[in-house]
Amino acid sequence: MLKEFKEFAVKGNVIDLAVGVIIGGAFGKIVTSLVNDMIMPVIGLLIKNVNFTDLFISLDGNYYPSLAAAQGAPTINYGIFINTILEFLIISFSIFIVIRQLNRLKRKEEVVETVPTTKACPYCYTEIHIDATRCPNCTSIINEEQLVIND
Repeated sequence: MLKEFKEFAVKGNVIDLAVGVIIGGAFGKIVTSLVNDMIMPVIGLLIKNVNFTDLFISLDGNYYPSLAAAQGAPTINYGIFINTILEFLIISFSIFIVIRQLNRLKRKEEVVETVPTTKACPYCYTEIHIDATRCPNCTSIINEEQLVIND
């Protein structure tokens, strides 16, 4: 059982997954900071200095000037929920952009077409040079309309 676990743990997929989780966590922190420290203040300024984290409904009927002042009171924190939704949208959009760019790079690699250098003899199906007019294996004469070009 220990041997099987060792084989599982050192497989490339497990290591790739671990690296992906670590990078994902670090990326999440960067995006959280981007949202909380750069984007949300601008959005708050555009909608008249509203701080989303201080948007809440007090369920006990009392007025509290901030969420920190309402500590311990039952509240519905819809401002924090709005922040979380915006953070999710920004993260998913940034991942979409990264994947879109990777797919674009892959498509460019796939578009590169290679010019065939060989063809198949229509009689013996041996690979021969593209410019050959006679098969070196079966000595058949190859007409242009008989060509079968291999990629």
